[in-house]
Amino acid sequence: MIAGRMTRTLLPLIAGLGLGVCAQASAAEPLTGKTFDPDTHSEAAALVEELVGEGLERAWLLEALRDAHYRQGVLDAMAGAAERHLRWDQYRAIFLKPARIRRGAAFIAEHREAFARAEATYGVPPEVIAAIIGVETDYGRVTGSHRVLDSLATLAFHHPRRGDFFRGELEAFLEITHQAGVAPGSLEGSYAGAMGYPQFIPTSYRAYAVDFDGDGVRDLWHNPVDAIGSVANYFAEHGWRPGGDLYVEAEGPATPPAAIEFNQTRPPYVGLATLAEAGVIADDDGLATDGEVIPLALDLAGGAYRYRLGLHNFYVITRYNHSHLYAMAVTELAEAIAREESA
Repeated sequence: MIAGRMTRTLLPLIAGLGLGVCAQASAAEPLTGKTFDPDTHSEAAALVEELVGEGLERAWLLEALRDAHYRQGVLDAMAGAAERHLRWDQYRAIFLKPARIRRGAAFIAEHREAFARAEATYGVPPEVIAAIIGVETDYGRVTGSHRVLDSLATLAFHHPRRGDFFRGELEAFLEITHQAGVAPGSLEGSYAGAMGYPQFIPTSYRAYAVDFDGDGVRDLWHNPVDAIGSVANYFAEHGWRPGGDLYVEAEGPATPPAAIEFNQTRPPYVGLATLAEAGVIADDDGLATDGEVIPLALDLAGGAYRYRLGLHNFYVITRYNHSHLYAMAVTELAEAIAREESA
């Protein structure tokens, strides 16, 4: 169990944005020839009118969207995200590697002052911040090679279910780059449009990125100090409770009981008494008997399961990525980094 101990807007010269937890589509795939020229694409034209109404320059928007290209590989990668098809032990193995754990401890040591200041300011322990950056980009080592403009335009206008969401991200991206005087097509990131050390999507960048080193620039691409502060700020704004645990171990039957809804990434929603009636018992006697938790049934090879009970701060981690596997990978990586630091 992990315990809680545990502005200018953009840098003018930006390169090498980030990659999230899922496999990338090939950045070298050929263009299909389809663009999002507002002269021929009605939805792109509507977006231009909307953003002109918010003060962006029409000529700039037209040039930006004419440079945006459809990428089928982006849609393919979204459909094949690792959280959708891997067991917990398979997913865990991607991130809980000795080298990544060692690099996490080294990352904290290299930026110890920033981590200490982030914990003092926001209440989030260094190992949790480092684990987020470690899972997202291996501490800045693995940054995406997809043009953010292409990814977001493709998803905004062609994703079968989440087009409205990605349209909002495309709007935010265009607003950010317009304000910064940066060509949208020059920026690279993940296939889902996530950016920088912490893989912030544009609306998160706009809302939660901070200038943590005081140089007047919020730079999540090249500046790990700003990334450290921004991740901590993100968690604080989403309700992180300083000193709170993330989860407790539990025992349960060989097969998860059907009466319990497991692995839901919402605030703690099942009472301990209800779980006990179904045969799932917390290993920690210190939990309030009338409290609620997030019941987790982590599937392993051979049809086995491991039970854990997520607490409030575990839920906060799921605000970063709405996957219980992702949140548990961050949790276990943070635990491993903390052990490595104390070794």
